[in-house]
Amino acid sequence: MAFGVSLAVFALVHLSGDPVLLMVPTDAPPEVVAETRRALGFDRPLPEQFARWIARAVQGDLGVSLRNHRPVAGLIAERMPATVELTVAALVIAVLVAVPAGIVSAVNRGTWIDSLTMVGAVAGQALPVFWLALLLIAFFGVHLRWLPVYGHGTLAHLVLPAVSLSTIVLGRLARLVRSSMLEVLGQDYVRTARAKGLAEPRVLAIHALRNAAIPVVTVLGLQFAQLLGGAVVTETIFAWPGVGRLVVEAIFNRDFPIVQGVVLVVSLIFVVVNLLVDVAYVVIDPRIRVARA
Repeated sequence: MAFGVSLAVFALVHLSGDPVLLMVPTDAPPEVVAETRRALGFDRPLPEQFARWIARAVQGDLGVSLRNHRPVAGLIAERMPATVELTVAALVIAVLVAVPAGIVSAVNRGTWIDSLTMVGAVAGQALPVFWLALLLIAFFGVHLRWLPVYGHGTLAHLVLPAVSLSTIVLGRLARLVRSSMLEVLGQDYVRTARAKGLAEPRVLAIHALRNAAIPVVTVLGLQFAQLLGGAVVTETIFAWPGVGRLVVEAIFNRDFPIVQGVVLVVSLIFVVVNLLVDVAYVVIDPRIRVARA
């Protein structure tokens, strides 16, 4: 998967234009342009360039940035913690809001509470992230002056971008929790637990939610990887010093090594997250281990 994504991105970025033309003066003679292209290896056939890049990437060498002449791996290592911080915060907000909302909606199926919760979930899923981000900035940052609207460093800086990014997951997760809980609440073991006189919170938390958690864990794993690679808009709006903003800057500068390196790293993270999701299945429901055995 990571190889296929890297190949596609390599082809697309090389179709975007010649980075050498951004690195030399506009009045540079053709021989200077040709020499710069040769020095950077852009004069070689594209298949050869890709093969050489992959060979170095396997050894941990993602190349050197064309703009600031620093190793790409080092730039990604500097920016990745900020992106992970933002992604985890957004996912935590989504879980803390969506899971209780989905449970309440399922328990009150067919009531106004259910309808109101699902309308809110659909609305949150439909809101463009950039529009919500600008709305939050205008209200909480400019009008009320409660929170900073750009930068990174404190918990206050994290609130607005994390809330904006969480809406990508929140609505979908709430609807999934509701549907999973509705399916589980009709099972015999839930009715048996209630017949034994167990308290409703215990029935919901231990007997229902745990068995409804497998599809939720799947979505959370996929959404984490999606948020990690899709925080570009949020990081750009809030001037968040993460990988997403690094990619945007690299695209405008046609800094091919950075774009290719970030895509490869995010693809590998996506693969690792999916493996961890498979492990989480066994922890949540030991019957899966028995079935596979």
